[in-house]
Amino acid sequence: MTTQPGQQVVVDYDVPARMRDGTTLRANIYRPAGEGQWPVLLTRLPYGKDLPLGSAILDPVQAARRGYVVIVQDTRGRFTSEGDWVPMANEARDGFDTIEWASRLPYSNGQVGMYGASYFGFTQWSAAVEQPPALKTMIPLFTWSDPFNGVVFRGGALELGTMAHWQLQMGMDVLMRRYRNDPQALGRAIALWAKEMDALGKEGYWSLPLKEFRPLKTQEIAPAFFLALEFPMQRAAAEYMNISGKHDRVTVPAFNGGGWYDIFLQDTLEHFTAMRQHGATPQARQSKLLIGPWAHTSQGTLVGEQTFGFASTTAFINLQQDFMTYQLRWFDYWLKGIENGILQEAPIKIFVMGANIWRDEQEWPLARAVETRYYLHSQGHANTLHGDGTLSTEPPEDESADRYTYDPANPVLTRGGALLMAPEYPAGPFDQRPTESRHDVLVYTSAPLQADLEVTGPIRVHLWAVSSAPDTDFVARLVDVHPDGYAQNLTDGIIRARYRHAPRGGDPSLIEPGKAYEYVIDLWSTSNLFKAGHRIRLDITSSNFPRWDRNPNTGQPLGASAEMILAQQTILHNREHPSYVVLPIVPH
Repeated sequence: MTTQPGQQVVVDYDVPARMRDGTTLRANIYRPAGEGQWPVLLTRLPYGKDLPLGSAILDPVQAARRGYVVIVQDTRGRFTSEGDWVPMANEARDGFDTIEWASRLPYSNGQVGMYGASYFGFTQWSAAVEQPPALKTMIPLFTWSDPFNGVVFRGGALELGTMAHWQLQMGMDVLMRRYRNDPQALGRAIALWAKEMDALGKEGYWSLPLKEFRPLKTQEIAPAFFLALEFPMQRAAAEYMNISGKHDRVTVPAFNGGGWYDIFLQDTLEHFTAMRQHGATPQARQSKLLIGPWAHTSQGTLVGEQTFGFASTTAFINLQQDFMTYQLRWFDYWLKGIENGILQEAPIKIFVMGANIWRDEQEWPLARAVETRYYLHSQGHANTLHGDGTLSTEPPEDESADRYTYDPANPVLTRGGALLMAPEYPAGPFDQRPTESRHDVLVYTSAPLQADLEVTGPIRVHLWAVSSAPDTDFVARLVDVHPDGYAQNLTDGIIRARYRHAPRGGDPSLIEPGKAYEYVIDLWSTSNLFKAGHRIRLDITSSNFPRWDRNPNTGQPLGASAEMILAQQTILHNREHPSYVVLPIVPH
């Protein structure tokens, strides 16, 4: 991986690649100067090959100095590439065609690896499923597998915060292409777009009805958003953006990376486990996983309000190597055949928050973790952090239920978490006490821990609830309460009542008002050491807006109207209806 002294790099800009339907996509190509053939590192992104994200994940100049051809390509319909911009729809075919084109370049040795994060993590998976012969490995980071598990929907609720913000951001290039020959019209369009961008966090998210969502409807820049509203939770309509269930078609190994506060955390974990179990070749089943304390766009020392230490950063992971070095070691092994020991290292490296240490693991979930139920208790007054809600491993006896009113016109506002939203809503850990001061938030807190307790693995809540409405939402959040009262959110989840039987897609079924139902809320996963003196807390409410859209409680189709009604919510925790959170406790 060392560079040659004075190694020069040649950069070719806007190099055309012709797709099978005649559309030309363009790329910047970085390569070592002089004659020769080298392996190719390819990334395909919709954010502009000439803009900062084009070189943010892996420095193409430094990689070229280490003996690689690096290709950074604008995806179809974006910036310098031809075609129509339809998010995610063409990435499988275009990815296959681009890989084969790259493998035949005169300075390519025919071996191709892919890299990139988020959308350009998805461009890797969608191409890999097509099994292009020249693709040998990939490094997909912070990306999804199932669009109904954090991209478009989560637990049946619309990912409004992410969807609206991302689709609106992507609209600028759409407008520039639409009005490229009319400068005056372009100026007016960009001014209107900027106005909507600036207003999104303060008022745009509140726009109703969703089917007329003003920030996106005004200029018709995001048809995919409205398509999701027209066919909510219908798997056939979203199959083109789905990787889940297709890992048995992937023949190449993947180095997966993500963060505990990332919007695609659980799918990053599921990519890894699916490849280890179902990858199509022995090589594919040697995939790896790296999870830090990171959010989607924050991998430094400070994430949210918490500082996890310099060793937590991608700049110097575990005080050993930066993440670019990790990537190039992976590529050196799979594309150059260099025996550098990377496959002898543990397949998993995770960051344990609280302890603030990196640890190697052999499987996910951890086989030694013990699933332990922590039950909800109260005398009927768990409202707010000053209520009488408690959490313990003792099953409940006959206890009074807790009640609150969910008013979608006054929702619980998003405060930290696994977010990618307007800047008013930063991601990561934040003190939850302002949220827990609301009367429509139930708070259940354990006694102070007598010894350290590590929770690492998937978290789920089993909640017995009654609602006065034909449809409503329930939100649960796991919190680490520090001795000074600071309430650090770890992970959360939501379930929409009508999708209680089909949280990842399927036919809805309204509930009967006044009837008790058991809801299973997937809180995804975390790794956190609750230190002695800390307390474990579970918050229960019915909204987390604008991260997820407000359930209007009416039972009407998604986004159909602006009508909203109150829902009287009752949370049961007695012998017949035990409500609890399942924590995977790692013995020490």
